[in-house]
Amino acid sequence: MKHRKKPGGETRARPPAKGRRGQSSGGPSTLWIYGRHAAAAALANPARRVKRGFATKNAADWLRETGLAPEKLALLEDARPDAIDRLLHAGAVHQGLAIETFELERARLKDVCAPDGVRRPVVVLDQIADPQNIGAILRTAAAFGARAAIVQERRTPPLSGALAKAAAGALETLPVVKAVNISRALEALKELGYFCAGLAGEGAAAINDLPKEKPVAIVLGAEGAGLRRLVGDTCDGLFKIPIDPVMESLNVSNAAAISLYEATRGQIA
Repeated sequence: MKHRKKPGGETRARPPAKGRRGQSSGGPSTLWIYGRHAAAAALANPARRVKRGFATKNAADWLRETGLAPEKLALLEDARPDAIDRLLHAGAVHQGLAIETFELERARLKDVCAPDGVRRPVVVLDQIADPQNIGAILRTAAAFGARAAIVQERRTPPLSGALAKAAAGALETLPVVKAVNISRALEALKELGYFCAGLAGEGAAAINDLPKEKPVAIVLGAEGAGLRRLVGDTCDGLFKIPIDPVMESLNVSNAAAISLYEATRGQIA
């Protein structure tokens, strides 16, 4: 880790550069990733360019124990928790670790979703805007071996901050495609051989009836609003998760987990 020396030889932590909370001093091309697992995964990802980073002593010690390469540790400067607080938005739970990074190279649907003989699913998020839910879905998708996630470019928050923390490193392993039009993205998936399964309470079939002979794209709508009509009409079928009528619905990230389990049941040892 980097340090700055005071006159007389005493070493002290170098304070982070001042700036507005939650904003990068490097302009719109950079973003902040914080939290131990999210930041560690970003540092370990050779495709992720890191501009600078800050870590407390405890967080730096934890990173060393993970086996992070010394050259990646050298990118971090020693900082107190309150100094990191001032770099991020109010209430950010950074766990003593935050890095300023450049966005990953944009993923292309036909490149990352091309089938290879293994029926790995894809998750499609139709106007889901809550960062915690998106991050949780990405984490679950990575855990079940999903090939990629597709989100709507205009409605999705930046892939950083609380979203990246909730994803717990999944942003570094799961390609995320930003689509201008979700319905057109579904048509492209169909051309690649996917069965597009919309998740909806009014679905005629149960989630355990998902087809097993082809890869599945699980399409999830925003909580409350659900799938938009055109998106639902573009799906090959609508499926529901049977639940006790005492509850109206499930959280969308929980629904995603159940659906991904069904789509990959018997495939993951």
